[in-house]
Amino acid sequence: MKFLLLIHSAEDAWPPDEHAVALEESVQLCHQLHAKHEYLGAAPLQPAETATCVKVRNGQPIVSDGPYVETKEQLGGYFLIDVKDREAAIAIAAQIPGSRRGTTEIRPVVEVTNLPHMIPYNIQDQQ
Repeated sequence: MKFLLLIHSAEDAWPPDEHAVALEESVQLCHQLHAKHEYLGAAPLQPAETATCVKVRNGQPIVSDGPYVETKEQLGGYFLIDVKDREAAIAIAAQIPGSRRGTTEIRPVVEVTNLPHMIPYNIQDQQ
């Protein structure tokens, strides 16, 4: 089963030096999941003020800056995993450093047929 683990925390939850350690722990976790064929993707996100929101009303896109919701905790990153069941996803979420200072939301992914396969690429290659 595929799960998206959404990591929410206050943007100031991590001092820079501690954030660097947490990021390295997350990278190590990604490598552990990859070795078990459970890793599909993961990444931290830029700060909420860099967000752009789009909604369509009466056929016209309406674009606004900033996060969609005004809350203390913001979406800070994600893991996309493929594991046996919800309990396995919970065990992985408990290992994510962001879970220590925020909340990791676990959402099952709906499998949709006929979608193109995701092709990994390095964004730097596109520049």
